[in-house]
Amino acid sequence: MPLTPQPEHVSPGIDAQSLYDLALDALADGDVSTAVARFRASIAADPAFADARHGLIHALRDAGEFETAITEARALIADYPDDPLGYTSLSILLQQQNRIEEAEAAALQAKLAGWKQQLRQPSGAPSFVPERNEP
Repeated sequence: MPLTPQPEHVSPGIDAQSLYDLALDALADGDVSTAVARFRASIAADPAFADARHGLIHALRDAGEFETAITEARALIADYPDDPLGYTSLSILLQQQNRIEEAEAAALQAKLAGWKQQLRQPSGAPSFVPERNEP
């Protein structure tokens, strides 16, 4: 799926984090279409920025674009298979589409990914630092 161009009021050359922050502001203001465009622009600026990809999934869900959100969640999981939030997001989306068996399978994967994280990290360490699968 092609990335949506940046909204005209976003300066070219702005970094991924700033675009992400602007997307969050738009989402908080209820401007879902602007949020989607800004999350996409953030991802275009830094395709490995997992937070922007999570934000895009959330914004697409809010926009009612469930199939696109599901596709984005599956792509996120492919790149970050140990990220429990990706599986959780997918599970929620599938539940909302009444695809219960698939949703339950994704929820189980979220739980397994969370357990794997707990087993790998020393006590007191941050809970998740995404590691991208390299093709």
